[in-house]
Amino acid sequence: MKLKILLAVICLSGIMACQQPQEEPRLTSYVDPFIGTGAHGHVFPGATTPFGMVQLSPVNGVNGWDWVSGYHTSSSELVGFAHMCLSGTGIGDLADLLILPTNQQVTSDTTAGGKNFLQNYKASYSHDHEAAEAGYYTVDLLNKGIKAELTASRRVGMHQYAFTPGDKRSVIIDLGHAINWDKAIDTYIKKESDNRFVGYRKSMGWANDQWLYFVIETNQPVTDFKVVKGGKLKATNELKGDDVRAVLSFDKAGEEPLLLKVGLSSASIDGARLSIEKEMSDWNFASYRQQASDAWEKELKKIKVQTPEEDIKTIFYTALYHSMIAPYVHSDYNGEYKGLDGKINKADGFERYTVFSLWDTFRASHPLFTMIQEDKVHDFIHSFMAIYRESGLLPVWELVGNETNCMIGYHAIPVIADAWQKGLITDIDGNELLEAMVASAMTDHEGLNHYREYGYLPADLENESVSKALEYAYDDWCIAQVAKSVGNEEVYQEFMKRAAYYKNHFDASTGFMRGKLANGEWKKEFDPLFSSHRDDEYVEGNAWQYSWFAPHDINGLVQLHGGPDNFVTKLDSLFTIDEAVKGEHASPDISGLIGQYAHGNEPSHHVAYAYNYVGKPWKTAERVNEIHRTMYTSEVDGLCGNEDCGQMSAWYVLSSMGFYPVNPADGNYILGSPLFDEAEIQLANGQSFVIKTENNSPENIYIQSATLNGQLLERSWFTHKEMMQGGELKLIMGSAPAKDWGTSMLPPSMSK
Repeated sequence: MKLKILLAVICLSGIMACQQPQEEPRLTSYVDPFIGTGAHGHVFPGATTPFGMVQLSPVNGVNGWDWVSGYHTSSSELVGFAHMCLSGTGIGDLADLLILPTNQQVTSDTTAGGKNFLQNYKASYSHDHEAAEAGYYTVDLLNKGIKAELTASRRVGMHQYAFTPGDKRSVIIDLGHAINWDKAIDTYIKKESDNRFVGYRKSMGWANDQWLYFVIETNQPVTDFKVVKGGKLKATNELKGDDVRAVLSFDKAGEEPLLLKVGLSSASIDGARLSIEKEMSDWNFASYRQQASDAWEKELKKIKVQTPEEDIKTIFYTALYHSMIAPYVHSDYNGEYKGLDGKINKADGFERYTVFSLWDTFRASHPLFTMIQEDKVHDFIHSFMAIYRESGLLPVWELVGNETNCMIGYHAIPVIADAWQKGLITDIDGNELLEAMVASAMTDHEGLNHYREYGYLPADLENESVSKALEYAYDDWCIAQVAKSVGNEEVYQEFMKRAAYYKNHFDASTGFMRGKLANGEWKKEFDPLFSSHRDDEYVEGNAWQYSWFAPHDINGLVQLHGGPDNFVTKLDSLFTIDEAVKGEHASPDISGLIGQYAHGNEPSHHVAYAYNYVGKPWKTAERVNEIHRTMYTSEVDGLCGNEDCGQMSAWYVLSSMGFYPVNPADGNYILGSPLFDEAEIQLANGQSFVIKTENNSPENIYIQSATLNGQLLERSWFTHKEMMQGGELKLIMGSAPAKDWGTSMLPPSMSK
C-alpha cells in the first residue's frame, strides 16, 4: 500500500512539473562576443557594460588592420588585458593600460632598449580554453598555468587570476604598450600603499591627445614593487616617463585567487578612485559578473523576438549587444572629463559620452537609440553641444576628448535633426542647435568652400569629391528641416538649395555620380567599377556603390535616371552585375558583395530599400532577405565588414524586425522582410510596439498585406510617431510577391 502511495505521489509530482511553465532562457545566453572577432569585423571579445567606459579585453600584441580592437581570432598569444578598446573600427587606437599576470621570475632585459621587455612574458592560449559572455571573459594562459577571468562595471574593470598553487605570482603593468597609430608620451605610476597604485597614461595617435587616469587596487598586499625603465628593474615607489612599466609581486600562490580592481577617469586620479568607491566596494567577483550580466539583460529585454531558428536569435541578440557598446561614457562621477579644448571640463545635467563614429552610426544606430534609449539620446546631443562649445564645431569622429576628423560629412547633424524632430530634445533651444549645425556647414575645410562656390565639389580641387558632395547635400537637408521647425525661413531656403547639389554630380550619359572638374567638364577615364582607397572621387567605394546616396530625395534620384522603370533596371543591375571591383589599390572596405552592392561598408546600407520608393517593395524583400541570410552568421567571421561601433549590427537589428530608416532623420521606417514570428519593442516612453507576422518562414519572405492597430495598411512604410503610440503591426507573409501591396502611397521624399 505504501509503495502504491509513493508511486502515486511521484506520478503526481511529475505531472505537476510538466504543467509548470518552463523558465525562458536569459537573453544574454544568446550573446556571443566572439562573433566578428574573425575576418574583418574588428570587434573585441572582452568584458564591458552597456555604453561603459571600460572595455576589459585581451590584446594579442599584433599591429595591423585586423587588430584595431587589440584582438583577432587568428592569434593564439596575448601580451595582456587592456581596459579601453575600440569596437569594430577601421583605425587602431586605445588598448590602453595593459596588465599581464605571469608566474615567471621577472628580470631585467635591456634588449632593444627595453622595448621588448613584455614580449618575454607573453602568454599562449587556445580558443578551446577561452570563453566569453556579456560582461565576462575568461581564458587559460596555458604556458603560465593561470586562469584569467575578467568582468567590468561602467568605469571599473575587475581581474581574477587563479595561479597554480606554489607558483610565483606577479602582475606586469605596461603603460607604454601601444597598437597601430597610438604612442604613449607621458606615463606615471605611484605606489600609494601595498594594495593601491595610481597613475596616468597620456598618448598621441588617432586620438591626438588622450588622457587616462587610473587607480589599481589589489585584494592581497604586494610583497615587492619595482618599476621598469629601459628594461631595467628599479626599486622605487614611483616613476614618470614616456614608457613606464611596473611589476607587482605577491606571495607564492595558494588557493585564493588574486584580484585587481582598476578604476578609470579621463580627468583625474581622484575621479578614478571615486569610480571604484561607487561601483566596486568589495571583492565579490561573481557578484560583479552577475551585475554586468544583469545590466545587459535589462538592455536586451527592450526587444524580444520569437522564432524557432535559434541561430537567428544568436545573431540578433549579439547584434543588439554590439549596437550598445558604443558610444562610451566619458565623464566620471564628478562629472569631469578631458575636453577638446585640452581642459578638464564638467558635464552639468548630463553624462558626457565619446567614441562617436558618426559617418557610420547616423544611419541606423542613432535611429535605434531614439526608440529604446531616450535618456542616452539626451546625453549624446548634450555631448555634441559640449564639443561644439569646446571646439567651435560639432563632432565628426570624436574619440576620448579629441576630434579625429576621420571620414567625411558633418553627421552629428542628422543625429541632432532626428532627435529634435522626434521631440527628444526639450532642454536645448532649437536656435542654438541650428547655430551649431550651420557653423559646421559654413567652414572651408574638406572642400566646403568649393562646394558652396560651384554648387558641386570639383574633383580637381578636392579629393573624394563625389562622396563628400553627396553627404554634404544630405546633411544640408537636415539643417533645413531644423531651420523650418524653428521658423528660420532664410536658413531653410539656403540649405534646401544646397540639399539639391547632389544632382550636379549625376551624369545622365552613364547613369552614375561622377567627378566633375572646376571647368564644368566630367573627369575623364571614368570606370564605375574602379576604386583607389581614399585617393579618388569616392570614399571606400566606387561609383556603383555611391551613386545611390540621396536618402533625402529618392524621388529626385529616380527622376535623374529617367523615371521608375530605368531606376529599377539600374538598381537590379547593382545587385546582379558579376564584374569585380577594379583597381590595384581598391578599398579593402568594399566587402560583403552582392553584385556591386557592398554590405560590408555603410554607404550601401539603405540601398536595398529604395525599391519601395518606386512601388516595388517585394524586390526590397528579396534583397533584404538575401542580406540577412548571407551577410550575418553566428561564426567568428559572422560580420562581412567592420562592425563600426554598432552600425553593422544596428542594420541587422532593425532590418530583421522588418523595417529600416532609409532617411535617418525624416522619422519614416520603410518595410522590408521580417525574420521573426514576433518582435516586441519596449519603447523608451513606456509603450510597446509589436511586429507580428502570420505564415512566416524562411520561404515566405514577401509581405502580402498589413494592418496597423487593426486598420489596413496599404503603404510599405510607417512613421516613428505611429510606433511611439504603441500597438501592433501585423504582416501577412507569403512565398510569392504580392505586387499590388504597398503601392498606393509611396514613402515621402524631398521631391513630391
